Amino acid sequence: MSIWIFLKIIGSLALLIYGMKVMSEALQKMAGAQLRHILAAMTTNRFTGMLTGMFVTCAVQSSSATTVMTVSFVNAGLLTLAQAISVIMGANIGTTLTAWVMSLGYNVDLTCVVYPAFFLGIMLIYSKSKRYFGDFLFGIAFLFFSLVMLSAAGKELDLAHNPDVINFFSSFDTGSHLTIIIFLLIGTIITCIVQSSAAVMAITILLCSTGVLPIYLGIALVMGENIGTTATANLAALGANSQARRAAMAHLVFNVIGVFWVLCVFYPFVDFVCSFVDYNPNDHSLTTEQLAKRLPIVLAAFHSFFNVTNTFALIWFIPQIEKLVCKLIKSKNNEVEEEFRLRYIGGSTIMKTPELSVLEAQKEITSFAERIQRMFGFVRELLATTNENDFNKLYARIEKYENISDSMEIEIAKYLNMVSDAHLSDDTKAKIRAMLREITEIESIGDSCYNIARTINRKMSGKEDFTEKQYEHLHQMFELTDDSLTQMNVLLAGRKVNYDVNRSFNIENEINNYRNQLKNQNINDINDHAYTYAMGTMYMDIISECEKLGDYVVNVVEARMGTRKI
Repeated sequence: MSIWIFLKIIGSLALLIYGMKVMSEALQKMAGAQLRHILAAMTTNRFTGMLTGMFVTCAVQSSSATTVMTVSFVNAGLLTLAQAISVIMGANIGTTLTAWVMSLGYNVDLTCVVYPAFFLGIMLIYSKSKRYFGDFLFGIAFLFFSLVMLSAAGKELDLAHNPDVINFFSSFDTGSHLTIIIFLLIGTIITCIVQSSAAVMAITILLCSTGVLPIYLGIALVMGENIGTTATANLAALGANSQARRAAMAHLVFNVIGVFWVLCVFYPFVDFVCSFVDYNPNDHSLTTEQLAKRLPIVLAAFHSFFNVTNTFALIWFIPQIEKLVCKLIKSKNNEVEEEFRLRYIGGSTIMKTPELSVLEAQKEITSFAERIQRMFGFVRELLATTNENDFNKLYARIEKYENISDSMEIEIAKYLNMVSDAHLSDDTKAKIRAMLREITEIESIGDSCYNIARTINRKMSGKEDFTEKQYEHLHQMFELTDDSLTQMNVLLAGRKVNYDVNRSFNIENEINNYRNQLKNQNINDINDHAYTYAMGTMYMDIISECEKLGDYVVNVVEARMGTRKI
């Protein structure tokens, strides 16, 4: 019988974790772009950042989601490290709502709410416009249903009358700091393993509500959960840049500092919190039923009081925390190596917040486009280089950039395809389609740059050279082409609502008209023997490739803006 009850408990915990995941993801999808804009915009100072983190965590019911989201924003350059630390502090306060929801589940019979929620949720899931709300109802129904099952399993287990369990927990000296530290470490390790502080909180409430686990040890487990939950963000940041790893580390540092000072005043602090909810830890006269109602509230109250107090104590020391994590995680010294790797995207964060991974991919595309413009700058420099040794070095660098652009297209496309495998909103799916087109066109720009470089290399290998007039025309065409690339990068780096698409279209028209003018003039110059036919062919190859490059730029602009040139 005890094995069956154990299976019911672990099944209930699995249902609890799944319910939290479904509910959190559904809330993120319902909030959509608004959630991202709130997190990116409402962090002007440490207090607004803290409030933003708190409200977003209350909204999505997951501090891990908010923290991973924040790390993603730091990785994408949308938040500074100081802003991220304030948001993470707020997330710690917001997550305390989960404990109160669980304490409610142990004190109120929720079966009357669960079954109608399941029924309404399944109907809404098949509705296109309301499917995310249906997912949310299913998630919260699973959450409450798991709490009901856990409560029932706890009663069946009847730990209060199990002498072995009672003797085991009573063997620990609740007045010893060593015992508190042991249970704190247990809470940390279990939370790191199951990757859900909610599940460990549910186990803690179950054990305390039966009366077998003293409240001091239960609170030690809760403190351990606060440290263990930071593992999610630190795992998500493994493949990210230095600033993102620092943001994840700041979450760990913040919670460790909080736990440290609470341990220094542990017993007076716990007694103070207990007095607020009219509970005396040393009163052993309460019945099992009274403990089942009172102790979940005590744990939720401590969780809230600890995180609120810790936040308001440490929010004044954000600059110092920032300096500490910068010392713990050093920037890479080899900036050249950093130049030739993906900066913003990685495989770890995608499993947590696929909707937000699109932001990182967009930042990577912006970096991709900037690299391509630098590549075109090398091509312009190549045309003006006469020293053979310098020419060969520059040409090799352009070849390297061509290989990089091919790799970047493949890696970004793979990343976007992984993101698109998740259950995404229609708006996000449309963005991914547009972004896939953008990287294809940007890679084509890289091909054009390389083709121009190859033509210049052919010219360099021959005995003839362009005339002064040809050089003048080439430089003018290069100037127009570079202007088009600059406008493309302005659009990709900014917001499309602030961009006038006619700027790009006008430059493309100028490039087309200039190409046509030079094409006609080239025929006349060859007929007039101003230069040979071979030099005229190489000259027009470069001009035509610039015109193609301008077309690719317009394709990127159209994909980003969602418009077509008329």
